[in-house]
Amino acid sequence: MATTTLAPPIGLTSRALVEVKNIIQEKSVPADYGLRIGVQGGGCSGMSYLLGFDKAKEQDEVYDLDGVQLIMDKKHAMYVLGMEVDFQDGLNARGFTFNNPQAKSTCGCGSSFSA
Repeated sequence: MATTTLAPPIGLTSRALVEVKNIIQEKSVPADYGLRIGVQGGGCSGMSYLLGFDKAKEQDEVYDLDGVQLIMDKKHAMYVLGMEVDFQDGLNARGFTFNNPQAKSTCGCGSSFSA
């Protein structure tokens, strides 16, 4: 069973939170799904970010961010501790961005990093 805790190791800006809530509503994401944030091997810098909707699993921790369930595998916390997820909606770029203080280097697109 997933563990629910109070303080999330990462933050979402108000723009990112609004966009996540819009996606949940527009795509009719089931109520038992939350926003999974984590990392996986790959990308040009060695690791890339995971961001998507999923059900909590046994090894996960679940956090409440202003009504949005944030799901993260416990093992991923050390790679994203203190990270802030933002949402950009400009002429040059549209999408989620990651400001990760744990990243030693990042790629040009900002979706992968090395720790």
